[in-house]
Amino acid sequence: METLKKKQGEQKESKSLRITGAEALIHCLLAEGVDLIYGYPGGAIMPVYDELYKFQDRLQHVLTRHEQGATHAAQGYARVTGKVGVAVATSGPGATNLVTGLADAQIDSTPMVCLTGQVPRHLLGSDAFQETDIIGISTPVTKWNYQITKAAEIPEIMAKAFYIAKSGRPGPVLIDVTKNAQFEEMDFTYQPCTRIRSYNAEPKPDLSAIEAAAEIINNAKKPYIVFGHGVILGEAEDELKKLVEKAGIPAAWTILGLSALPTDHPLNVGMVGMHGNYGPNVLTNECDVLIAIGMRFDDRVTGNLDTYAKQAKIIHFEIDPAEVNKNVKVDIAVLGNSKKTLGLLLPLIRKNSHEAWKKEFDKKYEEEFQAVIENDLHPTKPGLTMGEVVEEINLASKNKAVIVTDVGQHQMIACRYAKFDQTKSNITSGGLGTMGFALPAAIGAKMGAMDREVVAIVGDGGYQMTIQELATIYQNQTPVKIVVLNNDHLGMVRQWQELFFESRYASTVMTNPDFVKIAEGYYIKASRVTERKDLREKVEEMMASKEPYFLEVRVEKEDNVFPMIPSGASVSDIRLK
Repeated sequence: METLKKKQGEQKESKSLRITGAEALIHCLLAEGVDLIYGYPGGAIMPVYDELYKFQDRLQHVLTRHEQGATHAAQGYARVTGKVGVAVATSGPGATNLVTGLADAQIDSTPMVCLTGQVPRHLLGSDAFQETDIIGISTPVTKWNYQITKAAEIPEIMAKAFYIAKSGRPGPVLIDVTKNAQFEEMDFTYQPCTRIRSYNAEPKPDLSAIEAAAEIINNAKKPYIVFGHGVILGEAEDELKKLVEKAGIPAAWTILGLSALPTDHPLNVGMVGMHGNYGPNVLTNECDVLIAIGMRFDDRVTGNLDTYAKQAKIIHFEIDPAEVNKNVKVDIAVLGNSKKTLGLLLPLIRKNSHEAWKKEFDKKYEEEFQAVIENDLHPTKPGLTMGEVVEEINLASKNKAVIVTDVGQHQMIACRYAKFDQTKSNITSGGLGTMGFALPAAIGAKMGAMDREVVAIVGDGGYQMTIQELATIYQNQTPVKIVVLNNDHLGMVRQWQELFFESRYASTVMTNPDFVKIAEGYYIKASRVTERKDLREKVEEMMASKEPYFLEVRVEKEDNVFPMIPSGASVSDIRLK
């Protein structure tokens, strides 16, 4: 440590430092403000871990139990903080285990930098032990990747990696570092990257397009906003709220847009998409102006494109030009960061109110409430519903928890019924739909927001895909609350089999272990709820705990999630039962 302090002192004086590539990687992370990383060591990345050992007081490393868990934890951390998440793995199988997390981060625009070790440069292409072409494998699922073969490359490439990951439309970057580059010495200096030639991270707003958009919005009779993840990524929540209130426009959210606008806001009309709310879906095909903000017209949102909002003029606020006119042809595209473009739009918008139009959403909500919501939240049948569990979590948390969901029926129910009054509160795998996401992502979310309660809501199927991360929770004493909604099925697949495959339940019935005993085996306090009379008490006990807590709730085995737009159908064909 004395040698290390001496080196650091020399660096301040000379602004350069003769160090190894492995140590240079650590200095790059520190220069970018990183203080927490997730990973799993191995032979090809061992020099970096040796340096990490020396920097324990400045850079916390969290040992996950699988490399995929490291990526999802980094995602959860990034999503709740807005910072770049960092994951580290060795070569070969360690690197390939990152791919699912990279793909998830890519489609959900999550800023992440992954570092992988690689065999020495002279062994590249020789099928050496644990050699895999991770650059070729990860190219389709990263925003950028690069293989470092010389120590001297490290500062420039790492600076670019962080700049690319967090600028413009965020995304994952993978940097592969050969072992020789980790051992080589170099003269280290670091200059953060602020610009890359030919990379236009953030398009400059076109004022004429904004003026044209304002004119259409001001003259609209039935305007309708659909906002997505881009509002949160662009930190445009305040601008969105001001626009909604000034123009009196009903606003709905995509699954990743949830929490950008408080869920109890009078103009927040709910969720769009396959299992979204009835009114926001049906009335998409009745609005005269559709204003899409920071969303990409995913197929789960649009349904059949041939019938999607054909009567409306469509205005698309989007940072990524590749998303404009990709799925839905728009009338006006406003390119740029949503905070900037909405900020320029607001002065041009006239104060307005669309009470009659808003009442159309209210009427549709009443229909949905009678047919679906009342039964989900206040059931009269003996079995527990997923909806009433989520409602109890709302009550116990006072709508202030971060909710992290996996993928399946529980995800749709949680996103439909969770209530939030703070942004960056809904963490889920949207575009890729990655089972196993929630448990490690909740670890990262909690470490990024220690002042907030973090609740992972997981199905019994997805939970078992990354259940080993209970060890990470125990080792780090991360006070995550875990709720498994157990219906002994792969619930969403079972629902489709019931509705579209004549109830042929092929490989969806699960014989599950004793989840409570497993949690207790990891020294985590655990309870089980099988009857409604015990639900509130156990949820309150869980939320009051200062330690990690596991709660299994046995829910109805064959409940379905409605409303539902059948695959390939129009949003107007949404089913209430």
